[in-house]
Amino acid sequence: MGSKEALEIVVNGESRELAVDPGRTLLDLLRDDLGLTGTKRGCDDASCGACTVLVDGRPHLACIALALCHDGSRVLTIEGASPPEGVHAIQTALVDGGGLQCGYCTPGIVLAARALLDRIPNPTPGDVREGISNNLCRCTGYERIIGAVLSALPHLTPLPAGRETPGESRS
Repeated sequence: MGSKEALEIVVNGESRELAVDPGRTLLDLLRDDLGLTGTKRGCDDASCGACTVLVDGRPHLACIALALCHDGSRVLTIEGASPPEGVHAIQTALVDGGGLQCGYCTPGIVLAARALLDRIPNPTPGDVREGISNNLCRCTGYERIIGAVLSALPHLTPLPAGRETPGESRS
């Protein structure tokens, strides 16, 4: 076992200073060290997207990302995705629109969709399909997921003043 290195990272708006093994993945850090188990372990080879988190507002596959490569980054997991007053509009739309079944892929899809909607405020169905293309859903197919993401658009609001975590809502 090698020596640990210092890592400063902001996770879900909270600054963290950790000592991390150089080979530790971001997924292991989030799940095992920080207890944020909403980020799912699926394939461990970047094939399924279940481990998708937002790093500085962009989707990243945490299973293949070394934690130390994210020193100084802002990471958003599904646990930090909801606004203080409740569930995020994309999560509600997925439930209401039948865009989930087992739910294993849902955290990654929600975060990938949020990153897309931050970049493209009025996406086409093709934009949504591309935006979630790194996320594998074995249960639902994708039409209901795409429809749910599009149905969430009227319910998204800008980030409140002082809220700095990218990807939490439409800007």
